[in-house]
Amino acid sequence: MPRAFQQLFQRPARTIFIGDRQFVSHGLMRRFWDDIYHVALTIRWPTFFGLAAAVFLATNTVFGALYELGDHAIANQYPAGFSGAFFFSVETLATVGYGDMHPQTFYGHMVATLEIFLGMLSIALITGLVFARFSRPRAKIIFAEHPVIRRIHGQQTLMIRAANARQNVIAAASAQLHVLLREVSPEGFRMRRIYDLKLIRDQHPVFNLSWSLMHVIDEHSPLHGLTDESLRENEAMLLLSIEGIDETTSQAMLARHQWNWREWRWNHRYLDLVHDDEHGVSHIDYGVFHDVMPLEGEEDPR
Repeated sequence: MPRAFQQLFQRPARTIFIGDRQFVSHGLMRRFWDDIYHVALTIRWPTFFGLAAAVFLATNTVFGALYELGDHAIANQYPAGFSGAFFFSVETLATVGYGDMHPQTFYGHMVATLEIFLGMLSIALITGLVFARFSRPRAKIIFAEHPVIRRIHGQQTLMIRAANARQNVIAAASAQLHVLLREVSPEGFRMRRIYDLKLIRDQHPVFNLSWSLMHVIDEHSPLHGLTDESLRENEAMLLLSIEGIDETTSQAMLARHQWNWREWRWNHRYLDLVHDDEHGVSHIDYGVFHDVMPLEGEEDPR
């Protein structure tokens, strides 16, 4: 394809954030029909219904004009003129057929046949898209705003708190934690590398309330020896993904979150979520889910 022609379909610059770092993408092709299904699934509901209404009105306008081109193609047309043809097109496209107006010429029957065929396809298409949008699995997993680093059993430990906001069971839940670091090779080649962070427990059989994910920062950890300054220089970013099976819908779901180095909290701990009342009943308070507090009497490892 000639370069000048490609520019006609070139997508405008798009801003993307990875953590707090801003990227502006250029040069991608943008042709609506290339990925129309993905667009239909990802646009907002008001936009989706607005586009569906626009297509509906445009289609009936075209067919209303086609009926008007015929010589009295519609019997009992009311009101006269284009408005009557438009309303007849609406009835035909929806396969309603009230019986008052009907095609009375061969031309009218041909246009109605074509419209009914398109109407059946469009109804099936819209129904399928609405069902697909409603049935898409969406995880309601929330992540703490700040990862914390503290000592547990004498070892420096990175901890991240997650919770299932639906409070149903996510069976066979699994988690993967990674750190993204910017590095420079001895030859001066700049690259961003992803390292796996081993979790003390990366499986949860029945994840329905909260889950504290922990990584020990020992000599085998990619975070070993890093300081707050080196994390800033390397533009460190944590990437956490949790997947599992929603027991209610039996669908696989995935949730992910990321934190840049500014959001890490050294020598802090999370506030307790669970407490027992005087009757021995346990309460879990998600109002303090994101709250952290500094640990007293411990030296900051940075």
